[in-house]
Amino acid sequence: MTIAAHSFKGKRVGVFGLGRSGNATVDALVRGGAEVLAWDDAPAASDMAKEQGLPVVNLHGVDFTTLDSFVLSPGVPLTHPEPHWSVKKALACGVEIIGDTEILARELAGTGAKLVAITGTNGKSTTTALAGHVLASAGLDVEVGGNIGTAALLLPAPVSGKIYVIELSSYQIDLMPSLKPDVGILMNLTPDHLERHGDMENYAAVKARMFALQDNDDLAGISLDDEWCVEIAAAAAKHTALSSFSVGAKEATVQSDGDTVSDTRDGTSVSLSQARALRGEHNAQNACAAYIIAHRLGLDAGQIEQGLNSFPGLEHRMEEIGSAGRVVFINDSKATNADAAAKALSSFKRIYWIAGGQAKQGGIAPLQPHFDRIAKAYLIGQDAPLLAEALAGHAPHIACDTMATAVRQAAQDAAADTSDQGEIAVLLSPACASFDQYPNFEMRGDDFRACVLALDGVQQQTKVA
Repeated sequence: MTIAAHSFKGKRVGVFGLGRSGNATVDALVRGGAEVLAWDDAPAASDMAKEQGLPVVNLHGVDFTTLDSFVLSPGVPLTHPEPHWSVKKALACGVEIIGDTEILARELAGTGAKLVAITGTNGKSTTTALAGHVLASAGLDVEVGGNIGTAALLLPAPVSGKIYVIELSSYQIDLMPSLKPDVGILMNLTPDHLERHGDMENYAAVKARMFALQDNDDLAGISLDDEWCVEIAAAAAKHTALSSFSVGAKEATVQSDGDTVSDTRDGTSVSLSQARALRGEHNAQNACAAYIIAHRLGLDAGQIEQGLNSFPGLEHRMEEIGSAGRVVFINDSKATNADAAAKALSSFKRIYWIAGGQAKQGGIAPLQPHFDRIAKAYLIGQDAPLLAEALAGHAPHIACDTMATAVRQAAQDAAADTSDQGEIAVLLSPACASFDQYPNFEMRGDDFRACVLALDGVQQQTKVA
């Protein structure tokens, strides 16, 4: 049975936003005994909710002083560029504004279940899935969700010993005033969502709330790989246990060189030699964070190593589709900008690169330091000419009319490669949005997968559960 919000029994609760998580919130509140007034300004969403029997009431006409709580969808502006009309009404009436993850936190209180919360600009989805996999592979009772996969209130109800590994966006943290995770993880901070938070200082301050209520019974796992996180780590260490991590910083508690994860506290070293889904420096950082979580929750080095090395990866994020000899086919369709593509390009020494689509501001110019890894590029989509211009004089490239053409040509060229670089990658890491050719990056990645598996001689990568 999914979560019922018993902590709201007898309370009158407004809910704005009737997407999947919003509908799950309404259902959890109703089953918990709350009186719910649910609304969405999109007529289709409200009509569909009404057809499903949910208590739809136009909040424009509701006196918010009659509400005990107001639950806001994370995607609705709370502060910037200006508060949503419903937020203004709630603030004017002194009503608490919360999100579905706050309801989850209140339902976990006193049950004996533990909360592991993971945030950061990049890597939080992979780390959430990775940590969940490591814990589950050791036989622990684990649920994974939040901003990744399953909405928080669609997870099974809490019982003693259950561990919730939850990805939290900055939007969700903003709506989670009682956030006090047993283990809180901050991966990194780079400028993102500034239209929502105003500036980098506000964005970092929201992320820092992960640790604000923690005490010495809790653990803060914080990266030292950027200055924003270094400052947050120093502040958190004053009131909670801190386990820092880094790819390169020698002062970090847990460190990785890409081949191993090392714990400076006791000298434990965990190999990543078989972790094919964790290639690259960014994934070494993810592995450090997962190690910290697993170590805190009682796993030994052997259990952690087995979990890290058996992780199958996430679809469309450095996902190994298959191989043919020393050529590996990698689906990184989620890389819709240059920063994300840089992580993929830095993970291989010799690359036959499939890229293109709708270019983001700045194009692929920031990728120039990685151009020497590109044996050849195969450019697709509407902005292929812009990418060709950036690659001119740096790497050979051709325009391809379809994904199938790009995959077929890249595979032929990679198979004929006589270099001594060892593993060769045919890499889809587009550095562009997909919307010129595909409805979303998932469908782009699915097309790549289908094209690869249609090739003769490709051995499909076996997924380990």
